[in-house]
Amino acid sequence: MTRHELIEQIRKKKSFLCIGLDTDLKKIPAHFLSSDDPLFEFNKAVIDATADYCVAYKPNIAFYECLGPKGWESLKKTVEYIPRDIFTIADAKRGDIGNTSTYYAKTFFETYAFDAVTVAPYMGHDSVVPFLEFEGKWAIMLALTSNPGAMDFQMQRLPDGDEHKFMCERIVSTSLKWKGAERLMFVVGATRGEDIERVRKIAKDHFLLVPGIGAQGGSLEEVCRYGMNADCGLLVNVSRDIIYPEPGPDFGQAVREKAVAYQRQMAAELKKTGIL
Repeated sequence: MTRHELIEQIRKKKSFLCIGLDTDLKKIPAHFLSSDDPLFEFNKAVIDATADYCVAYKPNIAFYECLGPKGWESLKKTVEYIPRDIFTIADAKRGDIGNTSTYYAKTFFETYAFDAVTVAPYMGHDSVVPFLEFEGKWAIMLALTSNPGAMDFQMQRLPDGDEHKFMCERIVSTSLKWKGAERLMFVVGATRGEDIERVRKIAKDHFLLVPGIGAQGGSLEEVCRYGMNADCGLLVNVSRDIIYPEPGPDFGQAVREKAVAYQRQMAAELKKTGIL
């Protein structure tokens, strides 16, 4: 999917909602467990209920690969079921040198036909650039995450006099010089607005994938205030708060209502900034 196509979807749906398909067999409603493929049937129900209100789906690969071949088959069926005008992200956090990264990229871009994959930059440019060599595909690089361990490396202070204050800023700035960097996006956690602003000041025109809204307590209004650019430039991910609603007689309806609530908030933010 091209940048233009993604922006068109945001404008059309008045939404920049990404739904995380973190499908846990221990959490899905019991009636799905009797099917031959519970993961896929659950995902199918979520997609049917929400496809009109989101612009991206993001399966977290850990929930699938832990089940072996059956989990990978559920993943493949899920990606094939998602409408082709919706952006698909493999949340795999891969990253290795040389041919290894190339084969990881082939896995998610060719075998499973995702539009994007999350990558870890710790090993440097030769672990990320192979993902950028696939035309029309995107690498979404970890930049500044919201977990406690982010303080260990990402927020390490750089020496006085450096143009950047923290290591995460250096990582983003350096990556923008790599071949294919126009197809980089960055993961930035939603829990602190100043962190989003920190990355946005460097990656002015790039999309940010922002987890942490909903169950993790991030503020959508704050994310938009610090992270939105002229094209929106945001994919805000919500997982648990949408796909695991309060138990009720109509699972699909409950999921749809959650997605609609987020879409309406996003439409209001897009209007507030003049994008709509």
